[in-house]
Amino acid sequence: MSDAPLRIGTRGSRLARAQATLVRGILAEAHPGLPPAELVVIKTTGDRVRDRPLAEIGGKGLFTKEIEEALIERRVDVAVHSMKDLPTRLPAGLVIGCLLPREDPRDALFAGGAEHIADLPQGAVVGTASLRRAAQLRARRPDLRVVPFRGNVDTRLRKLAAGEVDATLLAVAGLKRLGLEARIGAVLEPEEMLPAVAQGAIGIECRQGDAQVRDLLAPLDHAETAARVAAERALLAVLDGSCRTPIAALAEVAGGVMRLRGLVAQPDGSDLHAVDRRGDAAAATALGRDAGAELKAAAGPSFLAALA
Repeated sequence: MSDAPLRIGTRGSRLARAQATLVRGILAEAHPGLPPAELVVIKTTGDRVRDRPLAEIGGKGLFTKEIEEALIERRVDVAVHSMKDLPTRLPAGLVIGCLLPREDPRDALFAGGAEHIADLPQGAVVGTASLRRAAQLRARRPDLRVVPFRGNVDTRLRKLAAGEVDATLLAVAGLKRLGLEARIGAVLEPEEMLPAVAQGAIGIECRQGDAQVRDLLAPLDHAETAARVAAERALLAVLDGSCRTPIAALAEVAGGVMRLRGLVAQPDGSDLHAVDRRGDAAAATALGRDAGAELKAAAGPSFLAALA
């Protein structure tokens, strides 16, 4: 590497900055001779447009597109992403150089002391921008009124405290990285709320041909996280999931065996298909593809076409 600092592209939210700062620290620890990395904040379309659901403005790639453009144009050297925000197809010439150890992938429920979805009052108003969360909530509790609820973690907690909604859900991983773990009232197990694909995982994207940067990132790659994320994203890719499709997945590894759970649902929760598979963790991508194919066959073409 040259003596110039590594430029880390990131979104400007407090959580995104916290994650980029975490990456900067890990890089400094792994490579003591490296000049301190520089954070380059890039505002994405997803950050600018806050008054409409993501599905209406183009999907979750809107949180990554401008950062990836900066990477391709060499205005930054790496990009830090929440892997749940990253489309399954990366732009030509870009790769995920490494994945950091995964944080808790579960969702936290904020609902005035309620510990489970079943505890929510009849007809409670639940705010969420996630079709995945909304579909699972409606499948379990058709009486709930689920309303759009965008904004960063601080904004959503403030709206909840102001009484705009009775409850909301947030990713445990983000709360921990923001130092807000003490505010978590209840954590929902995957049996109750299956997480988003790759939730809790941080990926560092770089240019495929940048050998120096790839060498810097290689020692940071966490093998188990990489396998789990590969399985979940393979499932998602088979379903060709978008922000209009409620899809959830979670891969877990114990003793070399991977358990992969996944689901696809109608947004109103009226129809939901689930899969639960086990296989060799070394064949994570194949396991994910097979699970995705099972879901696709169970749902049928008309189900997925309606969500396209």
